[in-house]
Amino acid sequence: MRKMPAPPDAIATEPRLYRVVSSRIEALIREENIKPGERLPAERDLATKLGVSRTSLREALIALELGGVVEVRGGSGVYVSEQAALTTARPAAGPGPFEVLAARRMIEVEVAALAAKNATPAAVDAILVAVEEMEQNQDNLGENESADRNFHLAIARAAGNSALVGVIEYLWAQRGSLWHKLTEHFQTEELRQLTLLDHRAILAAIASHDVAGARSAMRAHLDRVTRTFSRG
Repeated sequence: MRKMPAPPDAIATEPRLYRVVSSRIEALIREENIKPGERLPAERDLATKLGVSRTSLREALIALELGGVVEVRGGSGVYVSEQAALTTARPAAGPGPFEVLAARRMIEVEVAALAAKNATPAAVDAILVAVEEMEQNQDNLGENESADRNFHLAIARAAGNSALVGVIEYLWAQRGSLWHKLTEHFQTEELRQLTLLDHRAILAAIASHDVAGARSAMRAHLDRVTRTFSRG
């Protein structure tokens, strides 16, 4: 008899990979008696030891940092927190940042292409307004992120499909505490400027109804963000 697929509720209860990896890191801390204030192995070595990808490891470390178990020190490494109690405290369940980026790459690349095909002058103007809002709020992270969201939603609206607007809204809502902690570690003035250049390139392709160019520009943007968050 053919095995029936698991119902949606059962799938939703499966543990996220980053939670599984974070539990394994906690076990390693206990087994190797790594004390508060001591440094964990380098990310590359830790990923090899645990048999996981660097991106899964990074999501797990960010989850443990939010839970107060470890402290991520830029340019230095990851340390067991001085106040660590190895509790079960965790951020709210949800997809990891790299899951969200992968989903966005699958969907938003084609949304941008459709926007280039269907965008009206008014829709292009709405995308431009969002880009200008980002430029004007470079030093205000909250306003900058709001303008970034408006940019991607404006592209979805320009595509002329209301269902796609809902999909983009949903994906944006998945940028939870893990995402924000990750951006806290990697957000720099250089990254903000590169994001603006990316957005300008996407806007230019959509405004000129360059379908292939819009697809390529959005893919390049999301690939760059993924590489930035993966570097180490």
